[in-house]
Amino acid sequence: MIGITIAGLDPSGGAGILTDVKTLASYNIHPTSVVTALTAQNPSKVYSVKPISVDFINEQFDSVLSEYDIGYGKTGLLYSKDIIKAVSKKVIEYDLKIVVDPVMVASAGDKLSENNICKAFKKYLLPRCILTTPNVSEAEQLSGIEIKSKEDAIEAAYKIGDYCNVIITGGHLNGVNTFYNGEVKVFNQELIESDNTHGSGCTFSAAIVANLIKNNDMDLFKSINEAMDFTFNSILNGRYKTLNPNFLSKKISK
Repeated sequence: MIGITIAGLDPSGGAGILTDVKTLASYNIHPTSVVTALTAQNPSKVYSVKPISVDFINEQFDSVLSEYDIGYGKTGLLYSKDIIKAVSKKVIEYDLKIVVDPVMVASAGDKLSENNICKAFKKYLLPRCILTTPNVSEAEQLSGIEIKSKEDAIEAAYKIGDYCNVIITGGHLNGVNTFYNGEVKVFNQELIESDNTHGSGCTFSAAIVANLIKNNDMDLFKSINEAMDFTFNSILNGRYKTLNPNFLSKKISK
């Protein structure tokens, strides 16, 4: 079983491709990758971002996908309109089922993308993905709706749902998660007071992909719940430790 992550490199190992690789590997899935940007960052600060050229991104895609039969993958940091457009073309070319983590701002608050990247996501990539996993801030940017309540999140989910299935994660909304795939499901998740949350969005989206690969096209909502359970436990047990899906203990109510 093989998966692919299309994202940026966080040298601290807390987010990005390194976290995606650890998550996929913990499910015994062989991780492959396409690096879209190099960053100098840690959990506290982003110092700089160096996007990779579109030509080299295309070469990475072709080198991996000409060798391996890969059905599912995920995106993380894409940085620019040109990179999003290039990734979208490769998703179509290789018939990839993609989960889009629309990374725009680091957990420390620093920008990780060019201005107006939302338009590119909505034009090129969201219509071609099976799910997008924005946090509240990212959902606000994608929907144009300020999210302060469950009702706001539902309205935003409808807006983003014009493009694709969406789960608006509730880490910044008291654990209220909002899923839309033609109908809305709102459910709560226990939150943890922890300093180990840097990269949790990467873990979550990668774990969704892992569950879809591992369980032969598992129901999307079930994959989301399993991934939330996995992410909860990775935070609970300290994200610097080896992630292990067998730690699962906190099931999410449906």
